[in-house]
Amino acid sequence: MRFLPRDLAEVTTARTEREVDPRSVGLGGDAPVAIWEAVEQLYATGLYPAIALCVRRHGEVVLDRAIGHARGNAPFDPPGAERVLATPETPYCLFSASKAVTAMVIHLLDDRGDLHVGDRVMEYIPEFGVHGKQKVTIRHLLAHRAGIPFLKTETDDLSVLFDREEICRRFCEATLDHEPGRRLSYHALTGGFVLAEIVHRVTGRDLRTFLREEIEGPLGLDVFNYGIAPERVHEVAVGAFTGPRPIFPVSFVADRALGMSFPVAAEMANEREFLEAIVPSGNIVATPDATCRFFDLLRCGGEQGGVTVFEPRTVYRATAETAYHQLDFTLGLPIRYGVGFMLGARNLSPFGPDSPEAYGHLGLMNIHCWADPSRALSVALITTGKPLVAEHLPKLWTLLGCINRRCERV
Repeated sequence: MRFLPRDLAEVTTARTEREVDPRSVGLGGDAPVAIWEAVEQLYATGLYPAIALCVRRHGEVVLDRAIGHARGNAPFDPPGAERVLATPETPYCLFSASKAVTAMVIHLLDDRGDLHVGDRVMEYIPEFGVHGKQKVTIRHLLAHRAGIPFLKTETDDLSVLFDREEICRRFCEATLDHEPGRRLSYHALTGGFVLAEIVHRVTGRDLRTFLREEIEGPLGLDVFNYGIAPERVHEVAVGAFTGPRPIFPVSFVADRALGMSFPVAAEMANEREFLEAIVPSGNIVATPDATCRFFDLLRCGGEQGGVTVFEPRTVYRATAETAYHQLDFTLGLPIRYGVGFMLGARNLSPFGPDSPEAYGHLGLMNIHCWADPSRALSVALITTGKPLVAEHLPKLWTLLGCINRRCERV
């Protein structure tokens, strides 16, 4: 980012009136201070125009704060650009953390008997069952084992991502990269589009409408859906690729997983067309509070504030382990997966050290959203800076570790 103030209080906003006394939820009195100091140290790397954090313990808000600028302080902004502070009410794009939301839509339909995750995709989309894809199941898609991790395109025109009929034609015509079920290979974009088409054909509603009517509305969430209304696009925090440009082999892995370069993916999300579209695997737009509430809903077994969205068994099935530190052939890393979720671990975990009971999802490597029932904890850590391999990594790991260390198991 262009501007890093000496006094971080100048660029910090907090809804302190919502933050409870940490001792009332079993935390040390200095826990919020320690966690926020770790956030400030991460911000001080200069790689994040904005960082927002919402932490809940036993359902109560412990932290709901933001630091930095929503707009005007990205590397590509001119020196004289107007800087607009990020706040806890600012909407952010969650990128791949959207996959957890799409997965729960599917599991909700399964719970209602409208589909079954063990069914073959071709039972809902008959034209999908060609080129060896006849055996692909909905579970394969959710668990990143469908064998179509990459969507080969005839053009670099990214508008194809926003054309439902064209994207459907392309994934139906796609050929298998490997036998369904045999290999774990992260489906960065493809799986979400197939799942969205299934939802449309089963319910007659698109994902945005279904989410609004079945989850966002009942829970009273202000901003939590695929994209955002045209009149509110200007409110969304601007994302930016920061840090050194990735080089081979990291660049190859990122480009293959996303179907585009990491910098292009980071900045594409700022386009109005992207923010008004439905991109099932990558464009939930939400506030940190709404995001944290969603994951806390799962932690509570699907009920929140007297509103029941999921049955406890539905949440259990979605977060049940399907891969234990198995090598992901897309990302090149060993990862634990559930049926639509990334899972935590003792050591190598997207949710910090000592998090084996946690489940959630990353978003473009710099967004971490999760629930940890063992700690009565839910977290939404959302950033607009998108460094890949840079000096932020130790600070980020320290922050994640601080959250888990300060929020001891209950």
